[in-house]
Amino acid sequence: MSSKMSVHEEIKEQHQKTKDMTLKGKFSYFWYYYKVHTIVVIFVLIFVISFIRQFLTNKPYAFYAVLLNADNNPETIDTSFLWEDEFLTYAEIDPDSYQVNIDTSVTLSSEGGSQYDVANRQKMTAMMQVGDIHAILADTENFESYARLEFFYDLTSVFTAEELAPYADYLYYTDAAAFDEDTGDTLEEMEASAQKIYEQTIDHGDPSTMEKPMAVGIRIPDTGNKLADSGYYAYLQDGSHIFQGYPAETVIGIPLSVEDPHLTLKFLEYLMK
Repeated sequence: MSSKMSVHEEIKEQHQKTKDMTLKGKFSYFWYYYKVHTIVVIFVLIFVISFIRQFLTNKPYAFYAVLLNADNNPETIDTSFLWEDEFLTYAEIDPDSYQVNIDTSVTLSSEGGSQYDVANRQKMTAMMQVGDIHAILADTENFESYARLEFFYDLTSVFTAEELAPYADYLYYTDAAAFDEDTGDTLEEMEASAQKIYEQTIDHGDPSTMEKPMAVGIRIPDTGNKLADSGYYAYLQDGSHIFQGYPAETVIGIPLSVEDPHLTLKFLEYLMK
């Protein structure tokens, strides 16, 4: 009982000290004695509100596409957001339960040795392994590097001939015979093997030139579709991007970890409209 009285008396004493003060004086007095307490309460409130907001608004991805090495400029900055909203409707995805992400932030240099490149490769590899990336669009060089690591579906194994018919002339093939090639154990041997790949002349649209052709992607034409109109890969058309003897193209593939490849085909259909 005495402890309760002491608290009451303390409050009464504080009230007596401040009752004749101006509003500014009361605020200064309060801030002097309770500044730390107030800051702690404010931070706790901010954390709680942020956590609740994120919990209520953070919806799982129904579809996540990575546009690797897309050229982001003032003309394309809003395009990915537009596609996200449009594809939600086009694919009849419930916007109250799921969201779509068109990620144009991931870039890899041709050298691939910087910490930024390593971090991006690790990020993409991890996301593909758990099935978080449903589609990868990339220039021929980067696409082939992932194809040789056996990251993509053989499209003929998951889609019927009828489903692939609209893209029959645009199928991208990699030679599965290369999967078994020995790239060496040392860094020098692996670099020499990679250089050998660059020196080869390969038409990835002609399976007859390969020992074990596998259709792992679809080449997207540089005109007459949403991707071409966006300008994301317009830089590939300047004539300086050559890979394995042919001009670089934009290719889309589906990681093996994707549970429903048909949604990615739906996305390609949306882009080609």
